[in-house]
Amino acid sequence: MHEILIITVLIFLPVILGILEYADHIKNLRSIPVRIHVNGTRGKSSVTRLIAAGLREAGIKTFAKTTGALPRVIIHDGSEYPVFRRGSANIIEQVRIIAFAARNKAEALVIECMALQPHLQSLCELKLVQATHGVITNVREDHLDVMGPREHDVACAVLGTTPKGRHLFTGEKDYPEEFEAVCRNRKSGLTRVSDAEMESIQDHDLGEFAYVEHRENIALALTVCESLGVSRDVALRGMKRAAPDMGAMIDMKLNFFGRRIHFINGFAANDPESSETIWRMALDKHTDVESRIMIINSRMDRPDRSRQIGRALVEWPKADRYILIGSGSYFLMRTAVKEGIDPRLFTNTEDLSTEFIFEEILKYCKKSTLLMGIGNIAGPGLELITYFKNRAEDILS
Repeated sequence: MHEILIITVLIFLPVILGILEYADHIKNLRSIPVRIHVNGTRGKSSVTRLIAAGLREAGIKTFAKTTGALPRVIIHDGSEYPVFRRGSANIIEQVRIIAFAARNKAEALVIECMALQPHLQSLCELKLVQATHGVITNVREDHLDVMGPREHDVACAVLGTTPKGRHLFTGEKDYPEEFEAVCRNRKSGLTRVSDAEMESIQDHDLGEFAYVEHRENIALALTVCESLGVSRDVALRGMKRAAPDMGAMIDMKLNFFGRRIHFINGFAANDPESSETIWRMALDKHTDVESRIMIINSRMDRPDRSRQIGRALVEWPKADRYILIGSGSYFLMRTAVKEGIDPRLFTNTEDLSTEFIFEEILKYCKKSTLLMGIGNIAGPGLELITYFKNRAEDILS
C-alpha cells in the first residue's frame, strides 16, 4: 500500500506542479495590460523595437524582447541586456520573459515570436502570450523546409499568432482572404496598413534614423502605437531614438589605404525577395562606385534557402564578384551556375577566419567599392559585421 502511494505521488506530482506553474504564468499575463506579439517573415525585431520605443516615449512603462540576430531584453528606460540561454532556443523562454516583465510592473510588453513550427506559433500565442495586440509584419518565401512548401503555407503558419477576441495589425498586402478568415475564426479585428500610410513616412524622417529603416516597418509600428493612444509625433520621436537591432541594415564607410569602401549589413534579409530589395536599394544609393561585391552567408542546415537565392541571383542586377562565406555554399553556387551565373565570379571562403575573408574581399575592391552582405547573419555574418564596424570611420543612415 505504501509503495502504491509513492508511485501515485510520483505520477501526479509533475502534473500538479505544471498546473500551478501555468496558473502563475496566467497571473503574470493578466498583470501586464498591453501585450503585443510580433510575428512575420522579415522585420520582426525592428518592428518590436520601434513599437516599444514609441510607447516608451509616451511614458508607458514598456519592456520588449527580440529574438533577432542576438536575443535581447529591452527594459523600460531603453537599456538592453542579452538573453541568457542554458541550451538551444526554446519557446518556454517566453514564460521567463513575461515573468520578468510582470515582476517589474510592466504596463506594456512587446515580444517577438520565436517559434518556427506552425503548431508552435499557434501555441505561443494561445497559451504563452495571449496578446492584446497581434502584429504580422509580412509574409515571404522563407523557412519553407519548416513552414512550406509554398509561400501560402508560410502565411497560414504565421497567422497562428492571431490573438483571440483582440486585434491583428499587418503590413502584408497579399492573402486578404486568409487573414480575414483567421480573424473571423478568432473573433479579432484586422487592420492592414495602407500604401498611403507607408508613403506618408517622409524621406527626412527616414534620414533621421541612425540606420536604414523601412517605411513599412515604421508605418506598421506607428499604427499600433496610435491604436494605444500615442500620437504619431510622439511615437515617431521615440522610434528615431531607438537603438537598432544587430541585424539592422547599416551602411559603414571605411577608408582603407586610399580605397573607399561602403559595407552594408543586409545579412538579416535572408529570403530572395527581401535580399533583392535591399541589393537594389544599395545600388541606387551608391551609383558612383567602381565595383559591387555581394557577400553571401550560407548555412549547411538551410540548403533550400541557398538554392532559392541561387535561383534568384540571375534576375538581380549583377555583382562584379560573389564572395561565399558560411557553410553549404555549394548548394547556392551550383544552383546559380545552372541558372546562368558565370562560375568565375564566385569566390568561396568557407572555413576561413574573418581576417582571411576580409583579405580575400580586399583583392576585389577598387578605389571605390560597395560591399553588401546577405543570406544569414549567424556565425561568420555576425563576425564580419563586427569586424567592419570596428574599422568604420563613419556609419551612415
